[in-house]
Amino acid sequence: MLRTLGRSLREYKKVSILTPVAVVIEGILEILIPTVMASLIDEGISGGSMPAIIKFGLILLLCSLCSLAAGFLAGKFAAIAGAGFAKNLRHDEFEKVQGFSFTNIDRFSTGSIITRLTTDVTNLQNAYSMIIRMGVRAPIMMVVAWIFSFRISPSISLVFLACIPILAIGLCGLAVYVHPVFERVFHTYDKLNNVVDENLQGIRVVKSYTRESHEITKFGRISQRIYKDFSKADRVMSFNSPLMMVCVYVSMILVAWMGAKQIVASGNNAALGLTTGDLTAL
Repeated sequence: MLRTLGRSLREYKKVSILTPVAVVIEGILEILIPTVMASLIDEGISGGSMPAIIKFGLILLLCSLCSLAAGFLAGKFAAIAGAGFAKNLRHDEFEKVQGFSFTNIDRFSTGSIITRLTTDVTNLQNAYSMIIRMGVRAPIMMVVAWIFSFRISPSISLVFLACIPILAIGLCGLAVYVHPVFERVFHTYDKLNNVVDENLQGIRVVKSYTRESHEITKFGRISQRIYKDFSKADRVMSFNSPLMMVCVYVSMILVAWMGAKQIVASGNNAALGLTTGDLTAL
């Protein structure tokens, strides 16, 4: 399936490759910024050295500007790649439908084909844009950030490592639970399109026999099914944000508590343990 979808990239392969490249640059720079900030605090502010403050301040400014430029380019390339992929995919699907036999058309139904050409293509466009941007950014940020935090303090970095399986199990569990609901919704969309198509094509018959109320009831019944399924899925998916926020704030509390103990024990001496700048970076 991936190979079939990949054929629709064609002239948008270049921007599809440039997007992850820009994302990697942006992610690495975002991890470097807290590290430079730690040096600014330890050598500049705590050390009372104005040349160090100016030096690391300029490095921070440069890293921020480069990260901003890389993020802008990543967003631009991802939008172009996603929209171009959807355009080609929609064209390929429409061309394929033109070669369908009457048996295939009856098997898929008009409503189903309309859904594939509209809603499904839009979903694939959004998914592809997220994969080449957020799908690349998230693992890079996770791995690089943990490596940098491990260099600063191996014991404290274990807090971040412990959050990964908790988030993975929670988010995957939610996704597995709602997946059948979304599948059912998309099949219901096919029925909704069929009802609309039949009503519009036979509108003269509907009006001649005054069947408007029947058609409205039939449409409302299917719309209500879609509403219930989407409401159920959204209620479950709404647990995403609280789960992530709990992990983030528990991590911050543990890092602050463990880091403060290490700073007090080492007397803010980098040779003996953790410094204020290191804690800020973490």
